[in-house]
Amino acid sequence: MVDPRILFEKAQIQPGMHVADFGCGQTGHIVFPCAKILGDRGIMYAVDILKNVLQQIEQRAKSISLLNVHSVWSDIEKEGHTAIPKHSLDVAFLVNILVHVKERHLVLEEVNRLLKDKARLIVVDWIKKGLVFGPKDEQFINFQDIEQWAREHGFVVQEVFDVGRFHQGMVLYKNE
Repeated sequence: MVDPRILFEKAQIQPGMHVADFGCGQTGHIVFPCAKILGDRGIMYAVDILKNVLQQIEQRAKSISLLNVHSVWSDIEKEGHTAIPKHSLDVAFLVNILVHVKERHLVLEEVNRLLKDKARLIVVDWIKKGLVFGPKDEQFINFQDIEQWAREHGFVVQEVFDVGRFHQGMVLYKNE
């Protein structure tokens, strides 16, 4: 439901960047096309809490000879828990992940810890528009809350955009 090419354009993905997809999932629908754009000098981190998901990502990356894909096991609701060098990411993706966590601000702070200055954070999640499927009502994220958190933590909201009929996205630019 979320076209990764739109997200790559919004994130201004370029060869050689260091990028992470937090909560990458077993399909790696962001990981694999992004890794191809990043090329040999870039790094694509596939981050998930499920080890079997990461094993599938690793196997697929190996089978298609993508040597720049690095799997990282992490509980992103715990600050300092993700084994990616601090201040090393040019771009981070949080796609359909905040809807699943209780401590959204902790997740944002963990991702912020890993982002360089002048980096972009792309947040995409479900929006409540008369859905008969998708998350429960209490799970939907409040994008205004994310905007307020962003401003308090040195981010500028560059853009808010629709991603299909059921999702909204935000481009947050870290400018400390």
